[in-house]
Amino acid sequence: MKFNKTNIEDLYLINNKGHDDERGSFIKTFHHTTFKNIFKIDLKEQYYTISKKNTIRGLHFQNRPYEHSKLIYCINGSILDVVIDLRKKSKTFLNIFSHQLTSRSLQSILIPHGCAHGFLSLEDNSILIYNVDSEYNKENDSGIFYKSIDFNWGINNPIISNRDKEFVKLQDFKNFF
Repeated sequence: MKFNKTNIEDLYLINNKGHDDERGSFIKTFHHTTFKNIFKIDLKEQYYTISKKNTIRGLHFQNRPYEHSKLIYCINGSILDVVIDLRKKSKTFLNIFSHQLTSRSLQSILIPHGCAHGFLSLEDNSILIYNVDSEYNKENDSGIFYKSIDFNWGINNPIISNRDKEFVKLQDFKNFF
């Protein structure tokens, strides 16, 4: 695994190692000792989404004390991943990172606590795996309205849940990390 710094403090684009042979492919996306010792992350929960093309999910996060870091990767299709830094004391406060992840790219993204995360599905049946270092807590689950950040999603009429449509706009958000 090669960890590449991004324009957001503590957010890494990871190039994973893979092996291809006559059977297919083998890809390593996680190594417990590396993540626990270097990044101080101990993953607690895993889930995945299957999204239709032109779906936007997010921008999601959990409030303190249930905030979590995420390790994400795409195992089918492709997505445009977007992260915004909501940590007031961060040198990269309000920076936005975006990157296209595909099932063929062998890449993951490590997203730190205090960042909101979302993505646009670029293909039908895009599958994104999430590994997080805290358990889901419904009362502390929150988000920022995707259109309110300074980012061009490149789509006019995305599929978006009613819940995500109701998120607060960034300019009205008060509870920064």
